[in-house]
Amino acid sequence: MKRRFDTYFPWLFTVSDFLASLVSLLVTNFILQSAGVFDGAEFSAYLTLSVVWLMVSSLRKDYKIGRTDEYDLTLKNLLATLLWFLVATSILWTPLENDNYRWIQITGLGVTMYLQMGIFRVGVHLLLRKYRAAGNNYRNAVIIGKGGTSPKLANVFKIRKDFGINFLGYFDDQSDCSQTRGGITDFFEEAPKLNLDLIYIYEKLEAPLVKSIIEYADENYIKVKMIPGSSLQLEKNLSFSKYGEFFVINVNDIPLDNAIHSLAKRTFDLVFASLVTVFILSWLIPLVGILIKLESRGPVFFVQKRNGVNNRVFNCLKFRSMTPNDYADTKQATKNDPRVTRIGAFLRNSSLDEMPQFLNVLIGDMSIVGPRPHTVPMNQTFKTQILRYNTRHKIRPGITGLAQVRGYRGEIENSHQIRSRVRLDYFYINNWSFLLDMDIMLKTIHELVFHRDNAY
Repeated sequence: MKRRFDTYFPWLFTVSDFLASLVSLLVTNFILQSAGVFDGAEFSAYLTLSVVWLMVSSLRKDYKIGRTDEYDLTLKNLLATLLWFLVATSILWTPLENDNYRWIQITGLGVTMYLQMGIFRVGVHLLLRKYRAAGNNYRNAVIIGKGGTSPKLANVFKIRKDFGINFLGYFDDQSDCSQTRGGITDFFEEAPKLNLDLIYIYEKLEAPLVKSIIEYADENYIKVKMIPGSSLQLEKNLSFSKYGEFFVINVNDIPLDNAIHSLAKRTFDLVFASLVTVFILSWLIPLVGILIKLESRGPVFFVQKRNGVNNRVFNCLKFRSMTPNDYADTKQATKNDPRVTRIGAFLRNSSLDEMPQFLNVLIGDMSIVGPRPHTVPMNQTFKTQILRYNTRHKIRPGITGLAQVRGYRGEIENSHQIRSRVRLDYFYINNWSFLLDMDIMLKTIHELVFHRDNAY
């Protein structure tokens, strides 16, 4: 069962993916027809379209779900496949000929297909993990050299049964624990009996010995992986750069350094902010502007200098919620702050004062989700007090963020609050995913409705 599964799984995945795409297309057809933007097509047309999906999915080898892959990678691969599929469909598929609704049809097809196929593929990924956790489709592995972070890796194998890695023990000259199978030189005698698939090598083994192990593995079709020391066991994935034949490790890359990830986030920001601007800000700005003007003199917008990506200063927009004063940039709003106007209190309590920041998103100064930007004076103070504070500026600041949905919003009353914010911002930057953004946005809505304690 260990190896046989890998033989038939690609075929099983491909067939089920084809059928799932066909069902998804039929459901999409029903939705678009019900919305009145698509006239429909014959069943044979959708069958042809599913064949196109099958070709794109097979060429991209979507059936290769790595045993240590997370669900977000499955969804990223799906998104890339879907984009190629939509390009092919928009060019080749004749039923999409109505110029008035063509982009609506393609967008509707993309959104509904992504949701349906996303559920299917994550479901396949989940079933595959459960299958491996039950002791099937496993890989035999040993660790050569028990030192540094090697025991931590062995512990991961013990905890994460869903990886399907059957840890057989160590080969080490110093260690004498129950999991030690012998010295390092014993490995070459014992290995033929173990039916090995994976060899993990402790990074501090001598170079000639490492070379001998790799040569043995090459001759016996065994995968070899190096275990980085503690200095490289960071809170995020490592990546590599190649200079000719020389490789270096990129130790502080972040997910949004990837051009595709960055483009996807920026595209979503532009689409979402455009919809908010057209359907909400177009009437909200005049209405709130009139109310602000009726209560106090001064501008409708409060424009404040804040630090953005790479510490670049930008003009952050808000509805003015205070009477004009000289302390707006240096003194945070407090509970029952006398500077706050009556309409301003309502705007702050409902967070409507932040709505103009969607214009900042369109301009490119901000994102929908990201670390909340602080004023320039606050920034100068915090960066001298908080370790790694400036890492917040690796990406665009956000209208909402992970720290805000975890309860750290509003006035900063003590050092614990700002340290917690920075820690959560650091986690977000190094673990960004589209799903994390969606989760934060949904939780933001929940916070706006049910938790208003710190909104003043």
